[in-house]
Amino acid sequence: MPPRRLRIGLTGGIGSGKSTVAAMLARRGACVIDSDAISRRLTAAGGAAMPALRQAFGEAIVAPDGALDRNATRTLVFSNPEARQRLEALLHPLIGAEAEREAAAATSQVIVFDIPLLAESKDWRARVDRLLVVDCSEATQIARVTQRPGWTRDAAERAIASQATREERRAIADAVIFNDGIDLAELDAAVDTVWHHWQPPTQNPVEQ
Repeated sequence: MPPRRLRIGLTGGIGSGKSTVAAMLARRGACVIDSDAISRRLTAAGGAAMPALRQAFGEAIVAPDGALDRNATRTLVFSNPEARQRLEALLHPLIGAEAEREAAAATSQVIVFDIPLLAESKDWRARVDRLLVVDCSEATQIARVTQRPGWTRDAAERAIASQATREERRAIADAVIFNDGIDLAELDAAVDTVWHHWQPPTQNPVEQ
């Protein structure tokens, strides 16, 4: 019987550096399944989620090319919690199903599910063996996010407020990487510590 694969849930607030950590885990041999990338495919022009989204929210959230207008959608869900719930109810099952399909097709013995809203989802927490949180101060989050094109300080603050708190994420974590005031080499060393703690040198994941 092949060894049981280790399933790691990776999460962190916007601007925490979660994607950088995901790339570092991938370089160590993990198969990283990016829920944001899946969401973008589902909401691209002709994407599987677009008919239901168009029916639920109308043309206001559809860009001229037929894809989801992310800026318009962001504005809508930040100002309307009910709209956010409807959006998540449509997208999350599709994202989850595609993530599991990709996991089933992977050959790596370590599967990393990169899930921004993992702390908010009991469903996802039940699907993984270990939960890794990337954390930093809110001031650092804001500074990083406002460097992205199209992001204002107000939008960054709204995004942070819409997510689980730092305390809520840390409370469910099996390990926390504090990505604040350190350089990439130090961050990579922190990732390495977690990797070797959870991943024996034989490359077979630890049994639960």
